[in-house]
Amino acid sequence: MGRAFEYRKARKMKRWGNMARVFTKLGKEITIAAKSGGPDPETNPRLRVLMQTAKKENMPKDNVERAIKKATSKDFTDYKEMNYEGYGPYGIAVFVETATDNTTRTVANVRSYFNKHGGSLGTTGSLEFLFDHKCVFHITKKDVVSLENFELELIDYGVDEVYEDEGELVLYGEFAQNSAIQKYLEDNGYEITSSEFVRIPNDLKDVTPEQREMVEKLIEKIEEDEDVQNVFHNMCEEEEK
Repeated sequence: MGRAFEYRKARKMKRWGNMARVFTKLGKEITIAAKSGGPDPETNPRLRVLMQTAKKENMPKDNVERAIKKATSKDFTDYKEMNYEGYGPYGIAVFVETATDNTTRTVANVRSYFNKHGGSLGTTGSLEFLFDHKCVFHITKKDVVSLENFELELIDYGVDEVYEDEGELVLYGEFAQNSAIQKYLEDNGYEITSSEFVRIPNDLKDVTPEQREMVEKLIEKIEEDEDVQNVFHNMCEEEEK
């Protein structure tokens, strides 16, 4: 299996531990999708797949409906999606994705986390080259599907890796091809159970256990911020004991 698979396996063990945090993150994504593409999932592909993701995560239907309604409310100030890049302790690259209604607050908070934990916030775009931006789809496997043939068929749509995981097929593809991949899957009758965007580091850095502890303190602090949607880094994952 490729490095995307290994990265995914490691990330899977470190999902947001707090269920309320998962719902907050997904709720914002749903609101953003409904605001940009309309509140009807039939005509909004991004909203449609996010609703499937919410279902997989056992997010209450009321929460989903509330997130969609928020996008159409006259009082709603749209979320702005902002990325922040910096270095944590020991030169570990940290990429932070946020969705905020107050960028002044968010950048001040993120900068303070870096400063207080031995890191420094960089300029936008300064570290983007260190990560490959990918879309990920989880789909229900069809009995008749040959994994090899399926992967070959999807190469033309920007998919670069397919593997089976716990009865599902997981697809990694180019971020820019997200819509084309989703359309192909839906047009060919595949059930998408969830979808997400990830940034996979293309150069991992080794750290000692003590260094890892310091870097993880920074990452955990950033993840606690309500404006933060995702945090990616290029630190080697901890080996299983």
